[in-house]
Amino acid sequence: MRRAKFTFARLKYNSGDWDTDQRMPSNLLNSLLEYTTIPLDEEEKIVELSSRDVFKYPFCYLSGHKLVQFTQQEALNFKTYVHNGGFVFVDDCNHDIDGLFARSFETQMGNLFGPQALKKIPNNHGIYNAFFKFEKGPPTTSFELNGWGDDLVHDYLKAITINNRIGVLYSNKDYGCEWDYDFRNKRFLAEDNTKFGVNIILYAMGINS
Repeated sequence: MRRAKFTFARLKYNSGDWDTDQRMPSNLLNSLLEYTTIPLDEEEKIVELSSRDVFKYPFCYLSGHKLVQFTQQEALNFKTYVHNGGFVFVDDCNHDIDGLFARSFETQMGNLFGPQALKKIPNNHGIYNAFFKFEKGPPTTSFELNGWGDDLVHDYLKAITINNRIGVLYSNKDYGCEWDYDFRNKRFLAEDNTKFGVNIILYAMGINS
């Protein structure tokens, strides 16, 4: 059976600053090409959250630093997308548990899915073994250690789970900035720090190692 191509779809929403870390998608796509055999679209796709086009993609990425205040149509599409089996990876570029992005996004999730829907996931969750093994849970980013944001290393991620599968994966660790570099520079790293991104995408696609 032929696999559908994976597309890195970035959600464009009306409020805040959605267009962050512009080199990150090509870096993750390069990692998928290097480590896996899944067919890929070579460039990211920008998708209006208010558009029906969002339902074409099983994986979406949403990030920012500023206010997240969905319009009525954006909120409806987000909720419907997740309940229909879609996966959204949400990354707080402030890496801050009490910054504007974090507070406003978590409020949006509470409004859409209920105040207790967004929960910590255990560090032995299947997403940490979807391809590469992360025995201690989510890898730390250099941005958590630089004194910005809340100056705190987050030892967990949060998620909204639908039918025993993550529908929204939420990070305060700023992976987008961590992976925002030209993929050709990975050769200078002692360890490729995009490997967890491969796990996220393969989990979202329902592909296990």
